[in-house]
Amino acid sequence: MRTVKELSDVTGISVRTLHYYDEIGLLMPTRKSEAGYRLYDDKALETLQQILFFREFDIPLKEIKSVLENPALDRTQILQMQRKMLVAKKERMERLIAGIDDILKGENKMDFTIFNETELEEMFQAMIEHMPEEIRQIAINEFGSVEQWRQHYLEATSSEKMQRNYAKVVEWYGGKEEYLSVVKNPVSKEVAESYNKRIEAILQKLIAKRDCPVDSFVVKEIVGEYGFVMKQFSQIKDEKELMLANARFYRNEPYNSNLDQKYGEGAAEFFARAIEAFYS
Repeated sequence: MRTVKELSDVTGISVRTLHYYDEIGLLMPTRKSEAGYRLYDDKALETLQQILFFREFDIPLKEIKSVLENPALDRTQILQMQRKMLVAKKERMERLIAGIDDILKGENKMDFTIFNETELEEMFQAMIEHMPEEIRQIAINEFGSVEQWRQHYLEATSSEKMQRNYAKVVEWYGGKEEYLSVVKNPVSKEVAESYNKRIEAILQKLIAKRDCPVDSFVVKEIVGEYGFVMKQFSQIKDEKELMLANARFYRNEPYNSNLDQKYGEGAAEFFARAIEAFYS
């Protein structure tokens, strides 16, 4: 058994922080001594390591607590989840380090490439194979041919701006392979329609509470449901950045005008503020 001071020395976490973890039920001591001192066994140390892995990604403590208490997740699943997140972050750090090394060598460039041309080709092929026929035909007519459409897609997705966007998306999914798997195996049309109906019902519930403060429990409860459905639909590991991106999207034309027209004046801004309040 380790005292709280010994656990602090081993992990570098302050005694005050360990006391706080105990207070919120995130990491409680294995037992207490007769004198009332907190004592921790090896299992508690392992739990603390898992908490620190999650904190590396700035995941809120309440979400970490929810994951650790989830009966559907065992120790191996949690470690696999954390490993994928860390590998994705490691790959991004390695790309940035390599870019800095190039600059130090006098090669004033940074490579932000996430997906190479072969992978982009695979993504394009998966996209047109799973696209509804009527939409696919509209795109072909727009570009003149499938080949011209493909060339436009490759040029657009190879740009530095798009590759930077991919870097963040890959983190949401927990790695390149996970993201490519979702792209190549999208949900069926029926499943997508079902999710769209759920999202529409949630937005209707949310707009009905537009007179409530965005930080009120009733609004946060609905936004939490919205985030959960988006996480399932998108098959991502953490929906926070996706939802915050949605909030920014709601404020842009013409989307905000469409939302205001459908749900009433000011709806887009209300949705955006509600999402930001929940994820802040």
